Amino acid sequence: MGQFVIHHLAGHAMKFSHLIEINDPLNPLIDTLTREQLWRGLVMRAEQPMLFVEHLDDCLLADKSVQSVTRELRYGKVIVKDVVSYLPLLQVRYQVPKQQDIGGSSLIMTIEEPEQEMLFVRFEYEDDAVERQPAAQAEQEFYDEFRRSAYQEADIDTIRVIRELAAEGKLG
Repeated sequence: MGQFVIHHLAGHAMKFSHLIEINDPLNPLIDTLTREQLWRGLVMRAEQPMLFVEHLDDCLLADKSVQSVTRELRYGKVIVKDVVSYLPLLQVRYQVPKQQDIGGSSLIMTIEEPEQEMLFVRFEYEDDAVERQPAAQAEQEFYDEFRRSAYQEADIDTIRVIRELAAEGKLG
């Protein structure tokens, strides 16, 4: 179903990417999404994240334009600020600058269409490098593996919600 790549770089930045198939022409049971519907769904995930993220308490949007939006997300007492930028019908890029106890990170969602109507979304995660003691290496790898699987689950869920929104006619 997906391809997974995980890299550990010097300084232990984590890079992880995987691909989710959206349309499978050989599977008539999957409703086909158009590139436009998929795009609107990815934008909705950025601008109405509470439809997609369970434990998010609030999201404030600022400086909204065709190119980008600045967000303030509240999870209980934790507030995370990020910037989401758009390449229309192609890519949504989430950039989380380093803040309080949170290191910088990014998530890029790219629509790929190797053949007509064969749509995929590639999810690419990258964290800032954090210097760690060698003894913490195994622990970090376990944590990265856990995060990788959580990211993957969240991304599969994102596509599931986009399919539901499309089925309800909310993506045009």
